[in-house]
Amino acid sequence: MTPSNIIDAMHRPEWWAKWFERGDWSAWRVFLSALFAMPIGDEGLSIFRECTGRTAPPSSPAREAWAICGRRGGKTRIMASVAAWLACFVDWRPYLAPGEIASVMVIAADRRQARVAMRYLRSLIIEHPTLSQLVTRESDETIELSCRVVIEVATASFRTTRGYTIAAVLADEVAFWFDGDTSANPASEILVALRAAMATMPLALLMVATTPYARRGSVYETWRRHWAKDDDPILVWRAPTRRMNPSVPQSLIDEALEDDPARAAAEYLAEFRTDVETFIPREVVEAATATGRHELPRMGGTIYRAFADPSGGSSDSFTLAIAHRDSNGLAVLDAVRERRPPFSPEACVEEFAELLKAYGLRRVTGDRYAGEWPRERFSVHGIQYEVSEMVKSDIYRDFLPLINSGKIELLDHARLCTQLCALERRTARGGRDSIDHAPGAHDDVANSVAGALVLAAGKRPLVIPDSLVASSAQPSVQTRHRHGVFI
Repeated sequence: MTPSNIIDAMHRPEWWAKWFERGDWSAWRVFLSALFAMPIGDEGLSIFRECTGRTAPPSSPAREAWAICGRRGGKTRIMASVAAWLACFVDWRPYLAPGEIASVMVIAADRRQARVAMRYLRSLIIEHPTLSQLVTRESDETIELSCRVVIEVATASFRTTRGYTIAAVLADEVAFWFDGDTSANPASEILVALRAAMATMPLALLMVATTPYARRGSVYETWRRHWAKDDDPILVWRAPTRRMNPSVPQSLIDEALEDDPARAAAEYLAEFRTDVETFIPREVVEAATATGRHELPRMGGTIYRAFADPSGGSSDSFTLAIAHRDSNGLAVLDAVRERRPPFSPEACVEEFAELLKAYGLRRVTGDRYAGEWPRERFSVHGIQYEVSEMVKSDIYRDFLPLINSGKIELLDHARLCTQLCALERRTARGGRDSIDHAPGAHDDVANSVAGALVLAAGKRPLVIPDSLVASSAQPSVQTRHRHGVFI
């Protein structure tokens, strides 16, 4: 007998009861009842009010549901169950044109998280004797059903969500959706594209399940606008880990709170972090950008500075930036290079060395954490690699007043803009600030650019007569000192 609703399926032995026989899923059953506008009951009503801030349960199914919950609370398993229910038990065919397929999409921040969701989905459908008969084809990332539905898992990108007719979206860990190619946090762009793809499906559902992060972005804004709003079609549910999964030991949470209160409060208590803030606003970065300028050629009589952020070629990018200070005291970015993994470190050093020489440079300052290999490899190509005296946070702190005061001119470089806007200032318990990229983001290009511009801005004078500059090398040490040039 077909289950009457998703909670019925979770209870009945012939359907999904064995997947939920371990642990306490009572809070999630209340969430699902609110999601699909089913009766909640007196006992569940107190949980509902605690987790939504509302006074009365919804009278109609939610158009969107945002489950902002602590880690290990069971979010991914519930999302997979909702996806399986909507794909297998809801008939979408009346809303489809001939040949059209309804997509149920599970979107995660990265492939690893997407695979976790797919494992749950595959178990609920493929391992069930009745539901498995609906499957016509499957792969690592898709399950096609005979009812004209395809379940797909994908990573967070607004480009991969276009062109679909979407019946449901289950979005995992939206607070940590970052894309180093397009946007510092593309969640809003992705959600806009998804909502458009759901427009022709009257019963379509967008469900977000995430741990909270900083007080910004789509998750925070949705919570701020829709929390505790009765009869709002967007259901916002916020709950700590142990409310949703009491089996998580309190001692584990207590230990995490003792070690790092701010992080643990977000990860286990579902509180938005107050110790994280945007380091450089996007409007400041855009104001400092010379639109349409992608690189400047070498100018005679100009002293250049260079900063590199080396990488071994397997995970992070290897980046190089070159900058100078003009006669008006403006620190100008001249060139940026990035080699993304995988690459040959030796070939990359050779290429970067040639660029340095093209700007008359025989030395480069670099990140201190790269070890000895950059010094050795650059020396082979006639370039002296000097370790930076400043750590990354110190470089960014010196960079901030320069860009805020309009003393920096950036190239029109999309990844640079993205990475600068993704930088975050974090305040530790002792009051010390650190600046780093957001979780899931990158800062390799930003590191080298900030380093080069801080170096260029900090020395004077940085322009000397053409007659004192050799065509392919820096002036001699004696000439530089005699004319007050220290590079």
